[in-house]
Amino acid sequence: MNKALIFGARMRAKATKVVELEESIEDLNKRSALEAEKLERAETEEEVSAVEKTLEELQAELESKEAEKTELEKEIEDLQKQIDEQNRKAPTYGGSEDRRGKKKMEKREAVVAYVRSMGEKREGVKTTDVGAIIPKEVLQPQKEPERQNPLLNLVHVVKVSSGSGSYPVIKKSKRKMVEVGELEENPELGKSKINEVDYKIKTYRGELPLSREAIDDAQYNLIEIMQDDIQDQDEQTKLAIVADILKTATVVNAAGYDGLKDILNVKISSVYKKSLVVTDSMFNALDKVKDKEGRYMLQPDITSPTGYSFSGKTIYSVDDELLGSEGDMKYFIGDVEYFLTLFDRMQLSVQWEDNHRFGKNLASYLRFDVKKTDADAGVFGTYTDAVQ
Repeated sequence: MNKALIFGARMRAKATKVVELEESIEDLNKRSALEAEKLERAETEEEVSAVEKTLEELQAELESKEAEKTELEKEIEDLQKQIDEQNRKAPTYGGSEDRRGKKKMEKREAVVAYVRSMGEKREGVKTTDVGAIIPKEVLQPQKEPERQNPLLNLVHVVKVSSGSGSYPVIKKSKRKMVEVGELEENPELGKSKINEVDYKIKTYRGELPLSREAIDDAQYNLIEIMQDDIQDQDEQTKLAIVADILKTATVVNAAGYDGLKDILNVKISSVYKKSLVVTDSMFNALDKVKDKEGRYMLQPDITSPTGYSFSGKTIYSVDDELLGSEGDMKYFIGDVEYFLTLFDRMQLSVQWEDNHRFGKNLASYLRFDVKKTDADAGVFGTYTDAVQ
């Protein structure tokens, strides 16, 4: 008897249940948020009591499902350990891992065949009106690629499956829970505000450095070329759109080091996790500022993802043109994660298109949208007088 197969079957069943629980938990959270919103509109004691009762029931159900999910995840982890132990003891016969590897290879070959045949061979490839969709696992590298600019790591990404929709956002605030006295049925509670952010997925087109002539002349590793170039175009495109949204923040200009400190200390609420996004020209100016004892104010910081911090906050530098023009000292100061959200359709397509010079070139398409979600989370401005 192959115990590893039995353990695997049990683990898959439990994993399916975990997915169902996650969907239920997400639904309960949405229902709770909607009920909480009703508190703002409640005008009578009866209405408040009804909402309170519903919230309590939802919370009880939520806690029950979260506990069940935690227990299942522990059981899955234990089963995985048993499978690993069984596999360690048993000889390898080319099981499911080999089958997954073979399936991935077949998908890669199907994509390569589509590209080399200029779209004529479509077997094993899903196509849309903008070409062939490339499965994520085909371009998935062995390890997570390191971004050229770590700023994108701050961006809140929501994966969506439709071209448009609404996303509920609860703004950060200083709300706190209130002690419920023994005789108080409905204490005054901090009210949360839920905003619905509408998104509409947009399509962005790029061009891969591949022509029919190049493919005919040499046997390139097409997947490797596509992976590297698409990753670069994906990052640069999203970085530009994110920068455009950051520029829509409330304008608060700063003069000198103290002006920046004023923004960090008092202009933006302490509930946000603040950082600085500055142009290369502004970073260069700050990098030259010294205190009265001749020490540089911009300090190297090994704990910072960029290697530098300003007044204890991580500082990110971007090309001048992303936030302004060449030579401009522009900045966004605030909480990038709360200020905006990127809605990612997670769909990549390629298609051969006519080119008046080269006959046909391979075009690539990305689909996403970026929206401002919390205007209070940051400010945008111009920096002047970097000399102390």
